[in-house]
Amino acid sequence: MAASQGKVEAANKLEDPMAMLEPFKKFERNGLSLTIECKRVTDLDMDTIEWAFDLTKKNMQALYESCDFGWKDRDKKEEMTEEKAWYLIVRDQEKKPVAFIHFRFDIEIDVEVVYCYEIQLIEGVRRKGLGKFLMQILELMAYKTEMKKVMMTTFKHNTDSVDFFKKGLKYEVDEISPDDPVFDEGYCYWILSKTLQPKKSSATNSHGASGSVGNVTNGHCHSEGCCC
Repeated sequence: MAASQGKVEAANKLEDPMAMLEPFKKFERNGLSLTIECKRVTDLDMDTIEWAFDLTKKNMQALYESCDFGWKDRDKKEEMTEEKAWYLIVRDQEKKPVAFIHFRFDIEIDVEVVYCYEIQLIEGVRRKGLGKFLMQILELMAYKTEMKKVMMTTFKHNTDSVDFFKKGLKYEVDEISPDDPVFDEGYCYWILSKTLQPKKSSATNSHGASGSVGNVTNGHCHSEGCCC
């Protein structure tokens, strides 16, 4: 446990976890020309934070309200602005934000992980490989900082999200994901994860880390945000 906590603390002390992934700071394909930066929430300007919240609410409120716990502006804002929050922010050539990931370096059941709380894209940049590219960055950062897993929570009824993670990125239902009770309506979410191979000495380039995170192309509930 102490070793795991030490790795998480070291990751959280980094000035820029993407400094080791310089080739991934640009996304130029399928008609898009975008830049990507990694920042703590405490270093983000208020306009960007408000934009991220508004996009999340637009994309996710109806999905939340279809579950028992519903949507609460205050709770979501608090979650998105907690001090431990990190963000990948994607901007267009005019510096306007078009997509983001909210993630954290954390401990889940004594295991050091990167937990993806939200991945949200505006309509105009979806289905162009950007979502997979951002998850590739997350997996590579997890590998470089010696985290053992990348995890996220997704609504079972958010079929696009389920297909994106399970079919597209080969995530699996994690062992801490709650089982559906026999005499109840069941849980409306899954906790998904991908286990990373132990870090080895290898060069990282724009195609990923050799042998580190598999074939990345381009229990409690945290969040259920995915619109990519």
